[in-house]
This record gives sequence, C-alpha cells and structure tokens, in this order.
Amino acid sequence: MAVSPLGGFGSTYISSLAQAYRQEVVRPSATAGAENAVRAAETGAAGAGSAARAGGVPGADIAQAAGNALKQVEALDRTATDKAVAAATGDLTDIHDYVVAATEAQTMTELTTTVRNKALEAFNEIMRMPL
Repeated sequence: MAVSPLGGFGSTYISSLAQAYRQEVVRPSATAGAENAVRAAETGAAGAGSAARAGGVPGADIAQAAGNALKQVEALDRTATDKAVAAATGDLTDIHDYVVAATEAQTMTELTTTVRNKALEAFNEIMRMPL
C-alpha cells in the first residue's frame, strides 16, 4: 500500500492503518527489540557481578550495558523519526515499517524509564538504611 502525503488519508486508509497496527502489535516481532534489550540488561547485570568477583572494576559492566542500551534507544528513536518523515512526505511505501519502528522506540523508551525509576528507588532505599 503506497502512503500518500499528509492530508491524503481517507476513511479506507485509516481503517487499513488501524488493521495493520493491530496486526503488528499482536505479532511478537514488534516487541523483539524490547525483549532483546531486557536480555542484554540481564546479561550485563550478571556480567557485572562476575567482574566484581574477578577483581575487575565493580559496576563497569553495568555502566557499559546501560550506555549500550541508551545508544540502542537513541538509534530506534532516530529510525522511527526518519520513517515518520518519510511517511509524511510520501516517500514511505509501507506504513507497517513506520508502525513497527514507532512501537519499538516507544517500548524501549518506556523500558528505559522503568529501569531508571527502579534503580533510583533502590538507591534511595539504600540511602535510608541505618549505618
């Protein structure tokens, strides 16, 4: 389905878009990026413990995993933005690509925010512990 520039959507296009969105959200491929990030974070956390036990710099692997995850979130956001511009200008021929990219970027951003909030809660709890 070719995507027309903004303002060219009719009720047929909108219903097709809604149907395509539902299909992409239900498919596991739409959340594959988030699942990979969770696995990477778990691996990074496990690696940090082994590095600390092995005499390495404690927390270095966690910082590296967090940095890599933020780079991945930025790349997904950039991809979604590029596809949104292509859809708006009429250069994107398959709207599914944009829907998947936008969903992945949103899911990864939500995951990153949740992990940050949990880390901050853990830090605050540690700071409240009596000496």
